Amino acid sequence: MKKPELLAPAGSFEKAKTAFLYGADAVYCGTGSLSLRSRAEVDDNDLAKTIEYAHSIGKKVYAAINIYAWDEYYEEIKKQAKMLNEIKVDAIIASDGGVIDVLKEYAPDVEIHVSTQANTVSYHSANFWYKNGAKRVILGREMNKEQIRELIEHKAQDLEVEIFVHGAICFGYSGRCFLSDFLASRSANLGDCAQSCRWAYNVYVEEHNKPGNLMPVEHDEKGTYIFSSKDLCLIREIPEIIEMGIDSLKIEGRLKTEYYLASVVNAYRNAIDDYMNDPEHYDATTYLKELEKTKTRGLTTFYFNDRNNKDFQEYDGKQYNPDYEFGGKVLSYTSDKSIIEIRNKLKVGDTMEILIPGNITPCEFTIDKLWDTDTEQEVEYVNPGKAGQSIKMHLPIKCENGWILRRKKG
Repeated sequence: MKKPELLAPAGSFEKAKTAFLYGADAVYCGTGSLSLRSRAEVDDNDLAKTIEYAHSIGKKVYAAINIYAWDEYYEEIKKQAKMLNEIKVDAIIASDGGVIDVLKEYAPDVEIHVSTQANTVSYHSANFWYKNGAKRVILGREMNKEQIRELIEHKAQDLEVEIFVHGAICFGYSGRCFLSDFLASRSANLGDCAQSCRWAYNVYVEEHNKPGNLMPVEHDEKGTYIFSSKDLCLIREIPEIIEMGIDSLKIEGRLKTEYYLASVVNAYRNAIDDYMNDPEHYDATTYLKELEKTKTRGLTTFYFNDRNNKDFQEYDGKQYNPDYEFGGKVLSYTSDKSIIEIRNKLKVGDTMEILIPGNITPCEFTIDKLWDTDTEQEVEYVNPGKAGQSIKMHLPIKCENGWILRRKKG
């Protein structure tokens, strides 16, 4: 039984550091306009810094050039490929056959990972990509566990397999959606998705014999979220996934906060390690409880357990778990007064939780005092204002820089 890689999203250098701190073995980043999250781009300097940092602690970084590119994009793709080869990124994630050909020529020292956008849902397709230079395939989320097992059994022996285990699910097949381009002139396949599947819609039906006589389909004052799906969560299925021999477990969410990353990565890190150490007593309850504290939609296993599952749409569009929010991040610790970068309003009397890397159980405490960072004067509360604003408070346990604090609301 081999331990799979835990792969986390990193929309910035700081997010990469958080992901590594909480147990990610590798992170994946965007490359400006050449990835499918152009709003989570990491510029060349930050990417180089992320790679240097990751390699210094024995971790990996993968960069995405997974757009479906028009011809006019290829000069930029060649430039990016050369740069990624020079700064020694560990792999490039791509989906377009033309892009992959360019990568083999201009980034010859870098592994190619075939994106989920390529719709790899069979061992025939997986082996095609292997013959064309792929080191890894990232499977389509539409596959169930029997189909994944079949693919693993018949794939090339040293071809790696990666699957998504947590995060948002696109309405489009393997994320290949045209809805955003059609409604907002922002192409999801070129990295500028407007997330039109999450919008509220008013839906009407027309009586066949009375053209123009539109009758509304039932919805509330916000409309109906007919295209919105729940979020994928395979924490209960970790034992099966590990036993299958999957090489990498991927978390979605390059646009998510450091708090989200810390919570989700820590839960899956603990789940993987606990199962590897004691498979007979694996119980997903505690990990699931932690995941449910993050701001998320409803959770679903999508098609993993049942290819005919239909219980994955989120018709009311809500994001659940309103009881907790991002409180702050530890900038420096002392036994007396620690400096916390605040992310939401904090006040004396608030119930807080410290997310401890490698420990699934957070440390709960109550804020007894707050001190202004500059004046050292006691204050009753602090509101987040400018970026990087901080406050001093007493922490009940020794904390490291970068640890995340969660605030219980209410």
